[in-house]
Amino acid sequence: MRPDLSVYLVTDTAQCAARGRTVPETVAAAVAGGVTAVQVREKDAGGRAFLEQVRAVADVLPAHVTLLVNDRVDVYLAARAAGARVHGVHVGQSDLPVAAVRDLVGADALLGLSAATPGELAEAAAARVDHVGVGALHATTTKADAPPALGIEGFARLLAPAGLPPAVAIGGVVPADLPALRRAGAAGAAIVSGICAAADPETAARRYVAAWERGVG
Repeated sequence: MRPDLSVYLVTDTAQCAARGRTVPETVAAAVAGGVTAVQVREKDAGGRAFLEQVRAVADVLPAHVTLLVNDRVDVYLAARAAGARVHGVHVGQSDLPVAAVRDLVGADALLGLSAATPGELAEAAAARVDHVGVGALHATTTKADAPPALGIEGFARLLAPAGLPPAVAIGGVVPADLPALRRAGAAGAAIVSGICAAADPETAARRYVAAWERGVG
């Protein structure tokens, strides 16, 4: 069954800590607000700490919420081997080639890929990844190597060709963007600061979910 990527939380440990919360605490609150997928991202942690973070997040997730590991195929494999309920990985353009990642994670794992250009999207379609993260929608400070901002119109233009994988918008996404993103064909929106840096991540998640629902029709 295709995962629900509509309101997709990407974790930021520093932003959670600045609000006095751990990542699992933030994730639990966001899921209570309706988040449907979680990607654990650790920019600076070593493999052991990253693995423990993934296992701790998996422990607070209900069965219907998808859990992905950012970039680190080894951490995904170790978490799976340890019995954590983790569904796949999301990699970037500078990580291992998706064909190699697929060989490592197997056919049943979800595999996402970041893409920002028509060429990268066409390659993603040919590689048969499960979804793509397309951005940056707006200028963002949470990813130092983020490409130039697309805006809603630029995002829609990238999604125009037929046969592309389901696409999730990322990069400075605010609730007001979600109705237009949904109408443009997005499978969802990935949110970092809008939830991790929020005073109340449950309420913040509810705002994104409500905005996504307004995009129907």
